[in-house]
Amino acid sequence: MLKRTLLSVTLLAAGTTLAACGSSDSGSDSSAAGGGATGSSSPAGGACTYSPDGSSSDVKLPPSDPSKTGKVPVTISSTVGDLKLTLDADKTPCTVNSFVSLAEQGFFEGIYCHRIGDPAQFPMLQCGDPTAKDPSQLASAGAGGPGYVFADELTGSETYGAGTLAMANSGPDTNGSQFFMVFGDIGLSPDYTVFGTIAPETISTLKAVAAKGNAGTNPDGTGAPKTPVKFTKVTVG
Repeated sequence: MLKRTLLSVTLLAAGTTLAACGSSDSGSDSSAAGGGATGSSSPAGGACTYSPDGSSSDVKLPPSDPSKTGKVPVTISSTVGDLKLTLDADKTPCTVNSFVSLAEQGFFEGIYCHRIGDPAQFPMLQCGDPTAKDPSQLASAGAGGPGYVFADELTGSETYGAGTLAMANSGPDTNGSQFFMVFGDIGLSPDYTVFGTIAPETISTLKAVAAKGNAGTNPDGTGAPKTPVKFTKVTVG
């Protein structure tokens, strides 16, 4: 699963699941995981709703009115080089609004990506858990979030090919801060909000990281990258 505890999503191609934050699941198993509180947002591009989930966090809630439109470039400076993203604020305004708010608050700085899959079986890198700041404890990461949740922005026709940027979750409408970057093709049910793309050079970087292997602490063969990926700065624009 992609954990936040990422909603457990079934990985059709490899029999694994994806999950994100919001539950007590440590991120070490690949069964379906239940979520915490549910969030809601306007489906018509109006005001967004971000609902506190009861967890402790110093993060400010994102503004209810998205400020970004169109394609939003983002650069994540990391220990493996710059990771280039393009967010789609027109298709997923509330998701992009949340990501930009967290980035501008410095939320992602100092966080390690806690889960990567085998390039041939599960080609994705999962990041965004604020509890993943101690490289010696990444095996227990996977359930952290920003202290709030918000609704999915899905069409029902989402696919997860190489270059996809998507949210991890722990059930319907439990998006938080965890997301995953896809560097191969994975067959997933359309349960994860796709909110942008990653650049070709970033795909190459992630493939190189995956080729070095992972800790293999999860039953699905995923685990913390053996080549640590730590975010040092996130620049929007």
